[in-house]
Amino acid sequence: MPRSKAHYWFVGPALFLMFVILLLPIGIASIMSFTNYSLGNSGAEFVGLENYEKIFTRSTYEKMFGATFRYVFVVVPLSVGLGLGAALLINSTKRFGDLYKTIYFLPVMAALIAMAIVWEFAFHPTIGIVNSTLERGCGTVLEVWGWYAHGCERGFPLWLTDRDYAIWTVAFIGVWQGFGFNMVLYLAGLTSVPRELYQAAEMDGAKSAWDRFRLVTWPMLGPTTVFVVTISFIRSFQVFDTVEAFYPQGGGPSKSVYVMMFAIYEKAIQQNLMGIGAAITVVFLAFVMFLTLVQRWLVERRVHYT
Repeated sequence: MPRSKAHYWFVGPALFLMFVILLLPIGIASIMSFTNYSLGNSGAEFVGLENYEKIFTRSTYEKMFGATFRYVFVVVPLSVGLGLGAALLINSTKRFGDLYKTIYFLPVMAALIAMAIVWEFAFHPTIGIVNSTLERGCGTVLEVWGWYAHGCERGFPLWLTDRDYAIWTVAFIGVWQGFGFNMVLYLAGLTSVPRELYQAAEMDGAKSAWDRFRLVTWPMLGPTTVFVVTISFIRSFQVFDTVEAFYPQGGGPSKSVYVMMFAIYEKAIQQNLMGIGAAITVVFLAFVMFLTLVQRWLVERRVHYT
């Protein structure tokens, strides 16, 4: 009896869309990265690995990698840690839990371009609320922190225009925007932890909240943590809106905020260098895939699945 081929009608549309939407654009970008193609030209010359050689040898792209990795490795751990902490606090509150969820999730819902304007005013060196607040604290808290000489006598940093502070300021905004999303994911994970495990742990001697978290909560949140870290990595690599809003003409002071997504936009869109833009895109995808696979391998080795 011939085997039925009806299943092809079910998986066929999904495979077709995956090819057209995902694989085909990646293939086109990969081919384009070996050329000097630009929009409006009738043809393109094959340049081999010239575009990739530029990416890994020129100082501009060295700054691109540095800014990208500094941003990612600040935003990911802080947004994940703060998201977990906020979820644990809200999960333990008896009242106003929904209010706290809404407040913490507001940055996720806000339009980042509009909020970038608010943050630009907040970090303004003279009229911004950040420096104004720090000035009021001169001689008290700042002296304890060791910032007295630098802040009160020499003036506070130009947060968005100083190359030593710009990337950290943008990373702070990334943490502010991202940890609320991670909080919601962790709250969903906390609802799946059986209450009986806490009772069993308490009978075994886990009396303190830290013991219950270490022995029950954290192991049971393993699958959620894998997902949260993976999503946070991808979202951090995709940062663009904040950089474009603050520095539309370039990657910040001395290219200190020249992240990969902005480099792709600048080369491919602003300068119409589609070949080099495609090469940066391929490198970007390779980094995302590599780091995602590595962190999944490291985390999943100690994941407990229910």
